[in-house]
Amino acid sequence: MLDAQPILDALARITTGPGSAPEKRRAFVRQLQRARPLYTGIYLYVLRGEALVLGEYVGRPTEHTSIPVGAGICGASARSGRTLVVDDVLSDERYIACSVETRSEIVVPVKRGGRYLAQIDIDSDRPAAFGPKDRWLLERAAALLAPLY
Repeated sequence: MLDAQPILDALARITTGPGSAPEKRRAFVRQLQRARPLYTGIYLYVLRGEALVLGEYVGRPTEHTSIPVGAGICGASARSGRTLVVDDVLSDERYIACSVETRSEIVVPVKRGGRYLAQIDIDSDRPAAFGPKDRWLLERAAALLAPLY
């Protein structure tokens, strides 16, 4: 069972604590993965014009350091401005493979004032890993992250 409040409290301490924005973002992704080990890769992408550019991450490295808006699940989220959950990436034609082990993905916008700034992209090796409680947690986590962009 996911108890989100302690996770959010820890993330809030990171985002409001001392350190530079990049240091806080690095600590943020590390803390999130410690709290939710089924998140096998956590990637922060920042929107730069018409591309998402990889920033801080934890987990498997990715060759996808720049993703055009509209391409893949990350680009689809940037285009729509919405959270996207994919229970089976192998059955989604938008999926751009980062790892052969990945089975599900969630992409959560980081917004301020309705403006899409960045996104949290999370992979899991488990199919259908992201339920409503994960979505609830990650959408609130994204709001905590917004001031760091």
